Amino acid sequence: MKGDYQELVDEISGLLGAPATLENRDFGLVAFGAHDSDDATAMDPVRTRSILTRRSTPAVRAWFENFGITRATGPVRIPAAPEAGVNRDRICLPVRHRGVVLGYVWLLDADPRPTDEQLDAAMEVAARIGALLSDEARAGADLSREFGAVLTAGRGWQRDMAVAALSEALGPDADGLHTVVCVTPWAEEPPSVRTVPSTAALSVAPAAAGAGPAALAALVRLRSTEVLDPALTAADRLRATAGPAATAGIAVPRRGLAELADAWHEASAANRAAAAEARFGPVAQWSAIGPYRLLTALAPDTPTDRAVRPLLTPPHRDLARTAEVFLDCAGQASRTAGELGIHRQTLYYRLSRVQQLTGLDLNDGEDRLLLHMALKASRL
Repeated sequence: MKGDYQELVDEISGLLGAPATLENRDFGLVAFGAHDSDDATAMDPVRTRSILTRRSTPAVRAWFENFGITRATGPVRIPAAPEAGVNRDRICLPVRHRGVVLGYVWLLDADPRPTDEQLDAAMEVAARIGALLSDEARAGADLSREFGAVLTAGRGWQRDMAVAALSEALGPDADGLHTVVCVTPWAEEPPSVRTVPSTAALSVAPAAAGAGPAALAALVRLRSTEVLDPALTAADRLRATAGPAATAGIAVPRRGLAELADAWHEASAANRAAAAEARFGPVAQWSAIGPYRLLTALAPDTPTDRAVRPLLTPPHRDLARTAEVFLDCAGQASRTAGELGIHRQTLYYRLSRVQQLTGLDLNDGEDRLLLHMALKASRL
């Protein structure tokens, strides 16, 4: 599919004698023409950023949309705006299909300006791009059943068949680099993939281990294991739809679909960690949740250890917090007292009370480990 877009963008570049750039309607880069000009100013900050980071800034987007490109049916000329990083005049060719704008082709507006006949020919190519984008979006919208089947299938032949069906539906894209995003809580049907950049499929699935609210799963295409921007953008877009309390988790990127079930487990676990631990933020990556990789593997209804249970009652909330910070600080009293804003003698008194309540010895490594993990797991 990407090769088709590239060929069409190159065709427009040839028609107009200038390098063209294709972005989807969310200003995410899809393809760009070769730049072989000696004119250094042709690579202004907007085009450079779009190519290097695969998207434009909000300021640039706002400037362009101010000229009505979302409603236009023909070429739109846009003047420079140095304050937004737009140093050169531009021509925007809206990419539409059946009246819906799906993207934009961008060119620098330079002398000699393209003729009306050239622009008409370029708009015909843009219409072919629109048909491709529409077909891709429609195919993605139809993948919710196949994607959902992979997430819920048991191990063995059932999962193998579900993966094979999804792989066939995705076509060549199935072998590409993907990650999975999990968003909770989710109470609606999955949105169209057209509303979420870089998303190949969306499906509503039960939360991890079959507990808690329903979750939205997103299969997101990536270009590099080092650049997770498409997944972060998808997570933010979906959380905005789900509501202010929503959290999201992102799995480790993988090539192909063979380990899609493992990726879903990671995304679900990272999402639970984001909901439990504010320091991870509303969007957590599996690679960054540390001990929660193991803790989220516990069944949600696993009872709290009997020794730690008294510490988790409301009257002892300060003692539980003190113990957790002490263990987070590797048992260093001065760091712990500074973190909590208390005197060291107060810290020692609280730790002695923790030992009395739990019967655990804070000088014993295994007792420390038990207490630390139980305190962390209590938030899940």
